[in-house]
Amino acid sequence: MEISTGINKLLSRQHDQDHQAILNWLTPIDYAPQQSDYIKRRQAGTGQWLLDSAEFQEWLETDKQTLFCPGIPGAGKTILTSIVVNYLFHEFRRKEDDIQNDHSIGIAYLYCDFRRPHEQTLGNLLLSLLRQLVQRQPSVPDIIRVLHDRYKDKPLQPLLNEIIRALNSVTALYSRVFIIVDALDECPKHDKCRARFLSEIFDLQAKTGANLFVTSRDIPEIRELFAGSLSVEIRASDKDLGVYLDGNMSQLPAFDGRSLELREELKTEVKTEIIKAVDGMYVSASKRKKTHSC
Repeated sequence: MEISTGINKLLSRQHDQDHQAILNWLTPIDYAPQQSDYIKRRQAGTGQWLLDSAEFQEWLETDKQTLFCPGIPGAGKTILTSIVVNYLFHEFRRKEDDIQNDHSIGIAYLYCDFRRPHEQTLGNLLLSLLRQLVQRQPSVPDIIRVLHDRYKDKPLQPLLNEIIRALNSVTALYSRVFIIVDALDECPKHDKCRARFLSEIFDLQAKTGANLFVTSRDIPEIRELFAGSLSVEIRASDKDLGVYLDGNMSQLPAFDGRSLELREELKTEVKTEIIKAVDGMYVSASKRKKTHSC
């Protein structure tokens, strides 16, 4: 009995190592550390307005939906994206647990960043989505093993049409798939990377019914691509700004040595003035909180 248990553990460990090796072969680019960093920056309670919005709920409950969320720089689009990703993983993990760990929901996300152009080629973006969808499968799909065996000893990525075929095939293994893309405006335009990427994602959506969530600066040429889609403008809501400021107000030196009553009066005054001044920008709220003189 002990020998059998030991063999099973060894086989399971080998299976996990093989699975991870294939994931790393697909692409070493991993957005999980960024997701973890962004969600840690969230002030508890913020972003709920987006999750509760009618547009988000319709996007969540209906297949083949696109939710486009434009916003000014500094409005908190990336933190809100991390809130959406976090919500999806927690919500569907709970549902999957209720049906005996059924891996029926696929979730994949990208954080575009103009400072990392080498990572944002069309092939790398699609491979990153593919890696995440393969990762949530209990075993490596056959089409991925075939690609791995074909290319593992070559210093080359699979051909683009092979990546697209594999992405379509793996997406079809799920009952539902959610694809989240933050800061689409920072996806490179050279070699028509952004346009080609969106074209492939829209084609994937048409074939598989996947849901797409996208944030971007409000640029007319990008907004036009999402005409007819669900849309919510991203702005730092007064409620969220109030929660953020409440959580950070104690850092202001002006509150030291003041009575509780005076501190509360001063806090209300500072919050009101900052919220009025920043006009929907978290970045401005943060800078004004640090520099405010009372």
